[in-house]
Amino acid sequence: MKAVRIHAPGGPENLKLDDVPEPTPKADQAVVKIDAAGLNYIDVYFRTGQYKSELPLTLGMEAAGTVTAVGADVKDVKVGDKVAYTGIPGAYAQYAAVPGVRLVVLPAGISTKQGAAIMLQGMTAHYLACSTYPLKQGDTCLVHAAAGGVGLLLTQMAKMRGARVLGTVSTDEKAKLAREAGADHVIDYKREDVAAAVMDLTDKAGVDAVIEMDLAANAKLYPGLLHARSQVVVYGTGAPEAPIPAQFLLVNQIAMKWIFVYELTATERDEAVGAITRLMAEKRLIHNVALTLPLGDIVRAHEVVEAGKTPGNVVVTMA
Repeated sequence: MKAVRIHAPGGPENLKLDDVPEPTPKADQAVVKIDAAGLNYIDVYFRTGQYKSELPLTLGMEAAGTVTAVGADVKDVKVGDKVAYTGIPGAYAQYAAVPGVRLVVLPAGISTKQGAAIMLQGMTAHYLACSTYPLKQGDTCLVHAAAGGVGLLLTQMAKMRGARVLGTVSTDEKAKLAREAGADHVIDYKREDVAAAVMDLTDKAGVDAVIEMDLAANAKLYPGLLHARSQVVVYGTGAPEAPIPAQFLLVNQIAMKWIFVYELTATERDEAVGAITRLMAEKRLIHNVALTLPLGDIVRAHEVVEAGKTPGNVVVTMA
């Protein structure tokens, strides 16, 4: 079978389409014939070596497809089920062996392409809005990258929970998408002073929550935007060396919650995925798959993701 691997860290040109053995399931695993894999910035971090892993490494952390074989101890899925998963490396491949407990059966009305694109970002948006800082009626939140994959979902979920959303974007196209997702106000951080705009929009009261993934880029904004009970929720680790202002630590205003270390129980995970897929099937949650490319175009796919110019998800298909 074909799989995209890196043999050494580096740029997109280091992604190699290799021939590797097709997996067989262990007792607790199922083999999934992958239809589509979602691309996320974490894949870039592994490719460049910012996140360390044993090499060669098959990249990709989320995918969807059809179960073709199951191990003796797998009870929750069967051959023929359409499933999706996240958090297991090796999604850039035609087949993957995945622990059965990590597979989610897709409901009718959700395609495998949608399933591949929604798992990581959808679960992230859900725990940010519903658990880490449970947004409620009357809250005002600042969502950075409001037209990104997580940002668009987060904006919609925040509005469902009654919050007012201020979203930052970098282009007119992204501003339109954020507004369509429900953002009450959109701030173009390339043209506007974000701090001044937020204080104007909140009558100088500040926001209840800031939700973002790049603390280093934005930490300087926050001292003037927060009140005593505000919280900055960081769900990315793009800049782990970011300085954290001392006043944030003193009042416990920083919550760093990365999905792969966030303590989601199986029940919590199932509830989150169930809520996300149900809302999608009901057309109440819109997820934007901005670009679909074949596995053979993985270099271009990584260039697009790394450039950050495509709103919504990038998905690669195996066919």
